[in-house]
Amino acid sequence: MAEIKLKTPLTDQDVEKLEIGDRVLLTGVVYTARDAAHKRLSDLIEAGRELPVDIRGQVIYYVGPAPARPGKPIGSAGPTTSYRMDAYAPKLMELGLKGMIGKGNRGANVIEAMRKFKAVYFGATGGAGALLARSIRKAETVAYEDLGPEAIQRLEVDDFPVVVINDTKGNDLYVEGANKYRR
Repeated sequence: MAEIKLKTPLTDQDVEKLEIGDRVLLTGVVYTARDAAHKRLSDLIEAGRELPVDIRGQVIYYVGPAPARPGKPIGSAGPTTSYRMDAYAPKLMELGLKGMIGKGNRGANVIEAMRKFKAVYFGATGGAGALLARSIRKAETVAYEDLGPEAIQRLEVDDFPVVVINDTKGNDLYVEGANKYRR
C-alpha cells in the first residue's frame, strides 16, 4: 500500500496503477454531487442533453458541505453514503468519470462499471468533515444552486486524503479486509 499524489483530471493510466488500500492525496478540481444532483444529471443524459460540467477525467465527491464560516471557503465537508448514487454512477463512468469519493460499499454493478470504464472509488473518512475541509482551498457552485448544500460545486483541493476502496481490477478493500481477518 503506497501513498500516491495525483492531480486531477485523472487519466486511464492514473487510475489503472491504483490498488485497493493505496493512500492517495488528490490535488486539483473535484466536483460535489449527491442524490438530487445525480438525478438531474441522469435526466439530462436520458434526454440527450449536455451536462452542466464536463465530467471526463473528473472526480465526484459525494458530499453536502456545511456553510462556510467567515474567511473559509467551505464548512465541514464529510462524505455521504455512496450506495445512493449507485443507480447513476455506471452511466457517468461510461461518459468519462474517473473517480468517486464517499463512504460505504458500492454495488456489484458499480464495481463492474469501474472495471469496464477504468474508474476508481475512493473512501474518505466519515466523521472527519472538518479535517477534510482543510484540504479544500476554494468552493464555487456551478450547477443546481436551488439544491443548497446539495448543489454541484467545483472544489479546488490540495492533498485531499482518500483511500482506494475499489480499483479498476474489480478488487474491493472492504471484502479483502474482511477476508483477511477471517483467516
